[in-house]
Amino acid sequence: MISGKRRHISPGQCRAARGLLNISQRQLAEAAEVSLSAIQDFETEARQPRAATLRAIQAALEAAGVEFIPLNGGGEGVRRQVSQTSTLPLTE
Repeated sequence: MISGKRRHISPGQCRAARGLLNISQRQLAEAAEVSLSAIQDFETEARQPRAATLRAIQAALEAAGVEFIPLNGGGEGVRRQVSQTSTLPLTE
C-alpha cells in the first residue's frame, strides 16, 4: 500500500487486481483461504465480508504483486509492483 495506514480494498480494486494478475475468483479464494462465495459476493457488492476476510483477500493479492492505491485526488486504483513475483497459481 502507499500510505502507512492500512485500509480495506474496494470491490472494484479486487476485480481490477484479479484482472492484472489474470486469475479467477476461485484462484483468489484458494490463495486467500476464503470461500468462493465470499469473493463473489464482495466483488458484486452483494454483501460486505468480515474484516478478517477482507484482510486475507488483500494480503493474498499483495503477496502476488499488486499494490493498492488509496482514494485520493485521482481516485483509488491498483498497479503491479515491478519487482514482485506472483505467488498465486496462474492456471486453473
